[in-house]
Amino acid sequence: MQRRTDLIEDLMGRFPHIPREAVIKEDLLRGGLAFDDSALTDNENGDVKPKSYFIFSFDHRTLPELGEAALRRPPEEIVLTGGPYDLRRTVVSVRINPSSPYRVKPTDDGKLMLHLDDRPIADVGLPPMPDYYRHTLANGKQVMEVAPTIQWGYLVYLTVFRVCQYFGAKEECQYCDINHNWRQHKAAGRPYTGVKPVDEVLEALAIIDKYDTAKTSHAYTLTGGSVTSKVDGLAEADFYGRYAQAIEERFPGRWIGKVVAQALPKEDVQRFYDYGIRIYHPNYEVWDKYLFERYCPGKERYVGREEWHRRILTSAEVFGPRNVIPNFVAGIEMAAPFGFTTVDEAIASTTEGLQYFMSRGITPRFTTWCPEPTTPLGKMNPEGAPLEYHIRLLEAYRATMEANGLSSPPGYGPPGAGNAVFSVSSFMDTLPAAE
Repeated sequence: MQRRTDLIEDLMGRFPHIPREAVIKEDLLRGGLAFDDSALTDNENGDVKPKSYFIFSFDHRTLPELGEAALRRPPEEIVLTGGPYDLRRTVVSVRINPSSPYRVKPTDDGKLMLHLDDRPIADVGLPPMPDYYRHTLANGKQVMEVAPTIQWGYLVYLTVFRVCQYFGAKEECQYCDINHNWRQHKAAGRPYTGVKPVDEVLEALAIIDKYDTAKTSHAYTLTGGSVTSKVDGLAEADFYGRYAQAIEERFPGRWIGKVVAQALPKEDVQRFYDYGIRIYHPNYEVWDKYLFERYCPGKERYVGREEWHRRILTSAEVFGPRNVIPNFVAGIEMAAPFGFTTVDEAIASTTEGLQYFMSRGITPRFTTWCPEPTTPLGKMNPEGAPLEYHIRLLEAYRATMEANGLSSPPGYGPPGAGNAVFSVSSFMDTLPAAE
């Protein structure tokens, strides 16, 4: 059996124009990593910022299967530097996989390092517990539960609706575990608020604003499950928009306001903008028509792929093309039973989608697929997509951006290897650093 080290070094040699930091980061995101018990956090009582499970589990095992990592949470993210590959500073979202060949553990002298195939390959930095996490709301809720921060503190992630109304096998996106993640946290007795009250969100943000004296947090994202009927008596645009309106009235200009929602009709998109949102993420998930219909059945049923794309283009008339940034889930193109069976086919399809949007000034971004075990695609594809697919996607992504004269999208922090903080894919690490 090929060692993972051999695969990594082969791809570094074949794709020297892709930062080696991105090769390792993509492998960690697609396949996860393990932690020695000694490297786990002391949850909210420690000095390390713990994983908040801000929307999906992003783990390769369920909570009951994580052992000590379910009781003492791993860190939200890690930062890698140095080692035999001389890595520049690389921020990586933590996705737990107890059987991963990557393991974070201390060396004999107590230094925390990332090991691959039992060989230390990078120094590991842990995110310090932010001061605002040490304070609670008046009702005792943790800031981490109401308004966690990710991307090394850059982004406040407001999952204000913890479940999705696309429900059941005939509607749920086949790679998504938002509903199961809700269920597993409730079953474990963890606080996990289904619909976050507006006043609690404002109180948590006030704590962040007070104690984030370095102004590390620059943006907030409003998101949650899709709304196909109503929540709190409100349809999707007004449900999510009310939070933006309240935030902008209380903290005008403090953060860049972003929303992840369905591709909505233009009048609803305009309401988002009027409420104060400035970046819109109407995620298209996967480009191929056949795969979209099968892997996003609820979105196909309620909206449809062609209408979804038309709405994305129309939303650029409201926000401007640069501020419409639809996400896709990189890797599900190759997921059995219906996905492409060769990397060439998958890259060709995804690049077609990139060109479709980028030629119109819209810059998609992507999240590296984590095959979560309670999802249909995760069960059938526990290894995810081949690492070569992810590396070639980074190559195609940058080439398509450059061909269309585009630069890194706003609201994601700085681009470039050693600078990027976006932690759930390497696209920002691979783009040119700002001059």
